[in-house]
Amino acid sequence: MEALAKKLGERLRASKAMLVTAESCTGGWVAQVVTSVPGSSEWFERGFVSYSNAAKQDLLGVRAETLARHGAVSEETAREMALGALARAKGTHALAITGVAGPTGGSRDKPAISVLHPDMDKITTLAAYYQYGPPGNPWPTPAAQTATRSAPK
Repeated sequence: MEALAKKLGERLRASKAMLVTAESCTGGWVAQVVTSVPGSSEWFERGFVSYSNAAKQDLLGVRAETLARHGAVSEETAREMALGALARAKGTHALAITGVAGPTGGSRDKPAISVLHPDMDKITTLAAYYQYGPPGNPWPTPAAQTATRSAPK
């Protein structure tokens, strides 16, 4: 994890970029990983933890209609989380993660864990989906690893 976060920092620093995170199911895990890297204040602006739907709305401006229509674990919600994080911070790149956590979480439509993040190269809101093992696996580490691999090229 530390090596991935360090590589992320090197790429962000080289492109003079500042990262902002908007996390739900990982509860700030990505922010913790990236701030463990010495010098991360040069490329990490802040992190938002928005575990509940109310927090997603209050902190990041996710619309109630989006949550009602698509749910908290959706590409649409992840997009609004990322855009909200950028609008409320001084970052240039945002990464948003939402998913269903816990040993009994998930279903065919909402897998046990899905990580959604915008394309950090172009600061767009295109999302990619990742699934991590069966329910009950220690998911925060692979979710954070995937997120930290998503650095600008």
